[in-house]
Amino acid sequence: MFRRGLVLTMDDAHTVLHSGDVLVVGPTIEAVGHNLEVPEGTAEIDASGGILLPGMIDTHRHMWQTALRGYGADWTLTQYFVWNYLEHGKKFRPEDCYAGNLLSAIEALDSGVTTSVDWSHGLSTIDHADAAVDALEEVPGRFVFGYGNIHSAPWEWSTSADFLSFVERRMPRTDMLGLQLAFDVTGDPEFPEKTAFEAARELGAPVTTHAGVWGATNDNGIRLMHEHGFMTEETVYVHAATLSDDSYQRIAATGGHASVSAESEASCGQGYPSSWALRRHGIPISLSVDTSVWWSADPFAAMRATLSSDRTREHLEAHARGDTVTHIGLRAEHVVEYATRGGARALGLDGVVGSLEPGKRADIVLIKNDESPAMFPIVNPYGHVVFQAQRGDVHTVLVDGRVVKYGGRLVGIDLSRARQTVEGTVEHLRSALGEQEWIAGMQPDIPESKVLDNPYTYTEYRNAPGGPAPERTGAES
Repeated sequence: MFRRGLVLTMDDAHTVLHSGDVLVVGPTIEAVGHNLEVPEGTAEIDASGGILLPGMIDTHRHMWQTALRGYGADWTLTQYFVWNYLEHGKKFRPEDCYAGNLLSAIEALDSGVTTSVDWSHGLSTIDHADAAVDALEEVPGRFVFGYGNIHSAPWEWSTSADFLSFVERRMPRTDMLGLQLAFDVTGDPEFPEKTAFEAARELGAPVTTHAGVWGATNDNGIRLMHEHGFMTEETVYVHAATLSDDSYQRIAATGGHASVSAESEASCGQGYPSSWALRRHGIPISLSVDTSVWWSADPFAAMRATLSSDRTREHLEAHARGDTVTHIGLRAEHVVEYATRGGARALGLDGVVGSLEPGKRADIVLIKNDESPAMFPIVNPYGHVVFQAQRGDVHTVLVDGRVVKYGGRLVGIDLSRARQTVEGTVEHLRSALGEQEWIAGMQPDIPESKVLDNPYTYTEYRNAPGGPAPERTGAES
């Protein structure tokens, strides 16, 4: 039982309860209200001076890369492609995917993210996939496993006997561990990705795809998906930052969801952070942190970056017309919605998590820090969550009714073991690259290759932004 907290229910009415209670029985929220009666022996948490909200949901996180936290802090997107796709991505062993997933899953819980999509596109073998899922199963969070492999054509790995066997063995498809297929659409007019979409449909698995990424995926991919009937309400479009109105309209008309990674989009060049454009077209938004090989993996930073970039765009658009914005369009309340309920809707979990309502699973976050001068007074709770709170203010986290963080400390997590596991991965990769290449990799040179035109190693299709009409030059099929 949480007592006397400021409760942001994130229900349909966005009900806010001052000095409210939330009663949890087993894995479920039993009641939300004031002065609730509880069964004898119920443990109580004093939430006074704090904010209760649903567990946050991250719809796009490359968890396998987390063991190299901050390594690519100064990369452009092109350098990321060079390092991971062309040069060193295959140097990750299964145990390195395990290490990254383990650390990422732990830090997600620590920061109040109770559901994470593991956009796992480094699965060059089935052993890598098994190791990644092993890590997810060890951490008491809620996960969706986005199976992907940037080193092999999606139309090949998605139909392989090994992959299908893996899904049967390891993917129970529960509320605690879901499945997506994670691959991109190059825009090749022959649409070789059609086979992967068909495989996903056969498995009953949604597709998550990097769409509208400058120099990689564009309107041609959206058009092909739409013309072949593969744009659905379950599809998640990551970034969606460099699309035309026509593409946005196709996404909106088919009920798709977007995953905005504003820190990523602002820094590495996918395009201007997309929430402003998405809002114009009525496309539902969720948030994500992308990868801590670059950024913070912090949901509070994701909310701030989204609000900041969206408002910047709104002001700039107005200034270009000679106007002044007098009432802002995107409020803090909306961004908290994106970080909670928006993620639940994108993942088809809205009936399970995303709001504090009786009958839903007890994924709950208490933001409270009596030692912080930034945590009082709380006069605008949504604004406080977005602009004042930080991961160090996450006091308590429940996942499925289980306490995984309390008093600012993780519960039942062996952080020392995780540290040793990650240190082993760093040592391996540093040794495999050699000291000179390890240092150079933080600012890798760009080879003379197709990477500026098409980063995908499994196809020769070329479609340079701003260049001539695309033509097929021998893509695999």
